[in-house]
Amino acid sequence: MKRLFDIFASGIGLLVLSPLFLVVAIWIKCDSKGPVFYKQQRVGRGNKDFWLYKFRSMRPGSDKQGLITVGGRDPRVTRSGYFIRKYKLDELPQLINVFLGDMSLVGPRPEVRKYVEMYTPAQMHVLDVRPGITDLASIRYRNENELLEQADDPDRYYVEVIMQDKLKINLEYVAKHSFWYDIKLIFMTFWEIVAK
Repeated sequence: MKRLFDIFASGIGLLVLSPLFLVVAIWIKCDSKGPVFYKQQRVGRGNKDFWLYKFRSMRPGSDKQGLITVGGRDPRVTRSGYFIRKYKLDELPQLINVFLGDMSLVGPRPEVRKYVEMYTPAQMHVLDVRPGITDLASIRYRNENELLEQADDPDRYYVEVIMQDKLKINLEYVAKHSFWYDIKLIFMTFWEIVAK
């Protein structure tokens, strides 16, 4: 049921949101040089790598300067990028990943290989399910960039504090997830975006 819902919802979403995709794409191209989409290798279900798609919100080559984005004043973030990140519009192309089966609408957010290699054997169980566009950890850490901005060593703080708590939350999800809980998380995500 979960996979059928993902296919149906992502297909409808891509169709309905295509005008918005076009507007965002034009804005990105007018705002800065570089491609409209950004793709990055992430780790998915079964510990397999896949290409995750996003609208580009940073200047080309920014990922070579570090994987952690720090606050709203990170100079690598473009003007359009600040807005599309704030309202999570940069995540919309991941509907393509959902439709293709690399991801689900709901599931643990996929990490890059660098961080997955730091997981303990128990934490590797987050890879037993498809990663998602949203999850409870993402909702609770919606202000993650601001937290990192206040840290003396953002990367270390992410690995030692934020990532550990996210993994704990996501392991609980893996143990007891259900279709109706996924629906609840989707509505919670919409509410967080609209409310803030």
